[in-house]
Amino acid sequence: MKNEDGFTYLALLFFVAIFSASIAGTGVLWSTAQQREKERELLFIGNAFRNAIGVYYQKTPGIIKRYPNSLNDLLKDNRQLVTSRYLRKIYKDPFTGEEKWGLIRAPDGGIMGIFSLSEKEPMKRVFEQEGGDFIGIRKYSDWHFVYLPSQ
Repeated sequence: MKNEDGFTYLALLFFVAIFSASIAGTGVLWSTAQQREKERELLFIGNAFRNAIGVYYQKTPGIIKRYPNSLNDLLKDNRQLVTSRYLRKIYKDPFTGEEKWGLIRAPDGGIMGIFSLSEKEPMKRVFEQEGGDFIGIRKYSDWHFVYLPSQ
């Protein structure tokens, strides 16, 4: 009986080790999936901001086009007779969880683009994106979403 007790204990120890390794592996896969989902969300939100800035710029009344002075200008534009809304809300940065974004200023002082304030290292490093290439990117704050008018 004493030999069987030692074998049962050893089998239980082996089972706990295998179970722990599988849980750890699942955690790594889950973490990777979460980061990839946040990257997709950041790309969607960044493109939404860039498109909204572009429409705001194009709908500037008169000859001289202007970028918005703040991100709130994209929520409600009163420059014309009919109020325009280019975004429904100021989106939260998926990596920081805040509505605070890095702003890329145009020469006239308006906002021509945004970027995340996250210093995390991205999984997606080399890809082409409308409005620029994302090549050699080292952190999410290097993902710039800028509207540049076509010449």
